[in-house]
Amino acid sequence: MPLSLYALTAGAFGIGVTEFVIMGLLLEVSADFGVSIAAAGLLISGYALGVVVGAPVLTVATGRWPRKSVLLVLMAIFVAGNAACALAPSFGFLMAARGLTALAHGTFFGVGSVVATRLVGADRKASAIAVMFTGLTVATILGVPLGTWIGQHFGWRATFWAVTLIGIAALAIIAFLVPLAGGPEEEGDWRTDLRAILRRPVQLALMTTVLGYAGVFAVFTYIAPLLTRISGFEASAVSPILLVFGAGLVAGNLIGGHLADRSVLGAVYGTLAALAAVLGLMGPGLQNPVAAIALVGLLGVAGFATVAPLQMWVLSRAEGAGQTLASSFNIAAFNLGNAIGAFAGGAVIDRGPGLAFVPIFAALFPLVALAVAALGTRSDRRLQRHCLETNGGDA
Repeated sequence: MPLSLYALTAGAFGIGVTEFVIMGLLLEVSADFGVSIAAAGLLISGYALGVVVGAPVLTVATGRWPRKSVLLVLMAIFVAGNAACALAPSFGFLMAARGLTALAHGTFFGVGSVVATRLVGADRKASAIAVMFTGLTVATILGVPLGTWIGQHFGWRATFWAVTLIGIAALAIIAFLVPLAGGPEEEGDWRTDLRAILRRPVQLALMTTVLGYAGVFAVFTYIAPLLTRISGFEASAVSPILLVFGAGLVAGNLIGGHLADRSVLGAVYGTLAALAAVLGLMGPGLQNPVAAIALVGLLGVAGFATVAPLQMWVLSRAEGAGQTLASSFNIAAFNLGNAIGAFAGGAVIDRGPGLAFVPIFAALFPLVALAVAALGTRSDRRLQRHCLETNGGDA
């Protein structure tokens, strides 16, 4: 892999830290501003919504720019947003600063995915995307615990200053290592891009992403109460077990990229089926502490093994037209899946059969995603047959 690809990994690491580190700082933030923990939790939901809105808007706004320039501007927004978080005089200001930071998230991963595929040969495109997303997985394993430790010992603002420094470092690395080659989309017209996004194959691919990842976050959002109340672990054991989950993320990310290089469609089907199986097994498996630890690790593997295949699935459906916008929309789809999964898991707990049944219900999401992917495949085949008939056998 070229060194320039790891510059994108550095940016992904910084963005991953700022997205998830707030989860470990909710108590400190709520105490500082005198708001409830539930209100502080809106900083997570607000960030996710910022990603959903910012991904398509910023991608369209920067559609005619060289991609390296886009990446540098996005990292500058990231730096400014985290500095604003560190200086926030009120909870509302902090929420707005988080929203500003979130604007860079979706477009960075969307543009970065396209740039990553242009830095390698055709047989390593999915692996290149996986390498970039490794920054996100490492952020989950190392960055978030470290950021939480800094916040607990030096104040939550110190964490955001630390993330700001990470952003400055990532900006410099991208500036020096990412080549200038690779300009904007060839058609240079966001209307053309949007028409490509509205095509049925792309829409079905985006829906597959939303549903597949909703299953992951329906469980991961409530992993602490599942481990303590169902598996019987002490609260102090949750963090070490999450390290097992994080190791699974890294392994699954690289496995998914390797599988997608061999067959994108096969990887989409295989990883979604594996995710459904792991979630289904977690229902009864969480009752046993040893099995619970193994299944948490497998959830990390299966959950992140879907990322590179789903990203390549959307890019392949866009067929060269509006790939950057399609890629950004897919990042928004991941975050929409996060929000839907967390809401669905909460509904099962509050208004359904209860906490122990969350993994079983979560397994339904990747199963439905498989059905949607199959529907998209049949739609592609019908379109190919139509082209053959229309063109007299020449597709």
